[in-house]
Amino acid sequence: MTTLDTSAFETPGRGRGLLDVFRYRYLLRLLIGKTTSLRYRNSALGWFWSYVRPTVQFLVYYLIVGQVMGMHRNVESFPLYLFSGIVVVNLFNEAFGAATGSIVSNKALVRKIYLPRELFPIAAIVGAFIHFLPQLAILLVVSTLVFGYIPSIASIGLVIGALALVLGFIMGIGLFFSAINVRYRDASNVVEIIRTIATWSSPILYTWIMVYDITENVRWLFNLYMANPITVAVEMFHHAFWEPAVSATDRHGWPPDMVWHVASAVGIAVFALIVGQYVFRRSERTFAQDL
Repeated sequence: MTTLDTSAFETPGRGRGLLDVFRYRYLLRLLIGKTTSLRYRNSALGWFWSYVRPTVQFLVYYLIVGQVMGMHRNVESFPLYLFSGIVVVNLFNEAFGAATGSIVSNKALVRKIYLPRELFPIAAIVGAFIHFLPQLAILLVVSTLVFGYIPSIASIGLVIGALALVLGFIMGIGLFFSAINVRYRDASNVVEIIRTIATWSSPILYTWIMVYDITENVRWLFNLYMANPITVAVEMFHHAFWEPAVSATDRHGWPPDMVWHVASAVGIAVFALIVGQYVFRRSERTFAQDL
């Protein structure tokens, strides 16, 4: 009886989850290139839209919230405060939305060949991050030339930490909703609601001090508010870009118990990543059939 050595073969669909992404780095680069090249295909302005959209969004918020509602009188250098928070929320909203629809938008590949399905949401997140970089560049240039910002090791560390926190959180919930969205397209509507909430549940159009004052008798609600990874990341960006540009008397400082808030946000991001990967692995078995 002839014995067939199957050690060189792999059982389809039995991968190692996110760890397989490192084995398929070449495919990941191809998917990222596809994502970025198709984004502005047949567009007259192309990559210029990456600058136009956040600029228009900033101007609308600044005119309505800053001028009409008078926030520029309460926050020194309010344009810098506003924009340094908007870029974080924009990264979250764009990457989260792209990751959610990544499996469905690549259904032709999912149905025809086997490859780690995690490649699709991760490629979508990386693609969104690439399109976030022009916004970060604008923030850096404006804060340096207009407000006299000088980068420091601490500010660079805060930016890196904030981006790592946001991207880790996005990866977790992106895996979760991209898997759910394959079978239940209602997930995309839930994601839109979450993206809307994210814009208003972080201190970009107001300050954390306002939230702290109105939650004086329900302090647990403020702690819950500050446990949001996006809120923590926004505050880290404020301390990296805005606080060094204003006088010491006008700085807001860190919220009380910020260390615990950061720890909570990191814990939520890690929990989201674990749950997202688990749900994704359980759901990917039927992706081809559901699509």
